[in-house]
Amino acid sequence: MLSVEPIKAYTDNYIWLVSTNEGSIVVDPGESKEILNLIDTNEIDLKGVLITHHHYDHTNGLLDLTNKMNLEVYGPEKIEGINNIVNESDKFSLIGIDFEVIEIPGHTLDHLAFYSSNNEDPILFCGDTLFAGGCGRVFEGTFEQMFMSLKKISKYPKETKVFCGHEYTLSNLKFALEVDKDNKDLMNEFNNIEKLISSDIPSLPTNLNKELKLNPFLRCHDIDIKNKVIEKFDIIDDELQIFTALRKWKDNF
Repeated sequence: MLSVEPIKAYTDNYIWLVSTNEGSIVVDPGESKEILNLIDTNEIDLKGVLITHHHYDHTNGLLDLTNKMNLEVYGPEKIEGINNIVNESDKFSLIGIDFEVIEIPGHTLDHLAFYSSNNEDPILFCGDTLFAGGCGRVFEGTFEQMFMSLKKISKYPKETKVFCGHEYTLSNLKFALEVDKDNKDLMNEFNNIEKLISSDIPSLPTNLNKELKLNPFLRCHDIDIKNKVIEKFDIIDDELQIFTALRKWKDNF
């Protein structure tokens, strides 16, 4: 039996706790305190860690965990504590779950995602690349890299559950409504998420089917979105240019 539970960190980060009858792993441990407490009280049998990228709010608790116990840690190179450096299309198994590695640069150059299809619903841990209703800022990479990374993710099965690194959904949907104000599904989703957040309930996971309908960064081909962005920024009808303009618009929203 697979379970995926959020552990809140910092102001809006999620550390994902993944458990089966073979043990647990955590994804992007930006903090260690709650994880160490779960270990010390024997509530989890931690076997490994997945790291999506090097930003401190995704890695800051890693050495606390690896100093305490021997763990299998998978992630990109040049991060202290990782003992299994992985790249595009690499495959590995932890706690009975088979994972495939996807390189998705843009937010950072080293950004990875971890995908598994050996469940009733496929699962994807994508860090700060795809968010519910949005996408990550482009820090180290290029807009083209981020655009292509999102394209790559969007081709996975529509029922894939998407576990992102932050609770950004409500602010992302506010921006999405600015871009696509006549989208009734988007307005309904905004109202639903507003209720969840006001009750302190996580908005995640999302799923690819929903994101392909609501997320403007996955819909740069949509005629209404294209027309809005082309008119606002006086650019040509080109998906990458539309994506770039959207991302810059969101940066200043």
